[in-house]
Amino acid sequence: MADTEWKNQTAILEFILLGFGKVPDVQILLFLVFLVIYNTILTTNTLIVVLVVTDRHLHTPIYFLLGNLSCLETCYTSTILPRVLASLLTGEKVISFCACFTQLYFFGFLAATECHLLAAMSYDRYLVICKPLHYSTLMNTRFCLQLAAGSWLNGCLVITIIFLFLSQLIICGPNEIDHLYCDSIPLLELSCSDTHLVMLLDFILICVFALPPFLLTLTSYMFIIATILRIPSTTGKQKAFSTCSFHLIMVTVFYGALMIVYLLLRGDSLRELNKVFSLCYTVLTPLVNPFIYSLRNKEVKAALSKAISKCGFHRTMQRL
Repeated sequence: MADTEWKNQTAILEFILLGFGKVPDVQILLFLVFLVIYNTILTTNTLIVVLVVTDRHLHTPIYFLLGNLSCLETCYTSTILPRVLASLLTGEKVISFCACFTQLYFFGFLAATECHLLAAMSYDRYLVICKPLHYSTLMNTRFCLQLAAGSWLNGCLVITIIFLFLSQLIICGPNEIDHLYCDSIPLLELSCSDTHLVMLLDFILICVFALPPFLLTLTSYMFIIATILRIPSTTGKQKAFSTCSFHLIMVTVFYGALMIVYLLLRGDSLRELNKVFSLCYTVLTPLVNPFIYSLRNKEVKAALSKAISKCGFHRTMQRL
């Protein structure tokens, strides 16, 4: 009888994403800020992908992985920010049941993939700095392709398992999601099924799929920093340490925010804080990563200058 009652209550065809509904006075300001951020993310990441594809000097393992990361983060933010922008501009907060679960799937898929891509990139940097004589042998084209493909496949696998279990839950309302986008935790809170199995599965999958890449990333940077500290040149040491410290900061922000949101901030009193930390890995890291990982590199700057000069030359010839 209880199951029948739950199923009768599960006529939810749409959800209401509350988002920033508690601060209506700054909706337009938030819209402008997020619009600038979204356009910057699209422009910088698309630029990196185009440069990596078109410039043969960037056809190396690290830039192949960076191209994958830029492509991922373009898709990653596009699953969330357009919906947030539309809500801020029009005030429309309703999202259909299918659209909500589709957003949940692709967001989870891309977030899990980014964890593995960051680990692959940190391993590449470890080989460059700590094993330079063996780099070309260890990080060959085949292995690089395997790292990238494995990152995407692992991301797809983990979210597919979680999604299959979430789709079996009975959601009986209310249909209000006090978050910026559809995520597993708010949906679990709306379910009147027993969610203990799903929560246990989430924890196991985090340990199996997210913890190893995090530990690999952390270990790689520890070895990198130890190697940098042994560099005799003060200038070289400072430059290398500066680059790696920026990488480590962004990786820490990404993983730290994920862990805080999914392991610590569970409760109505921490809902607003949850949204703030969610912005760290959905908006901040895709915004900053292109500048930290790519646009500061000499090879990327050279490729960009070459592309700009070619465009200028073609425009001059067209005018003539």
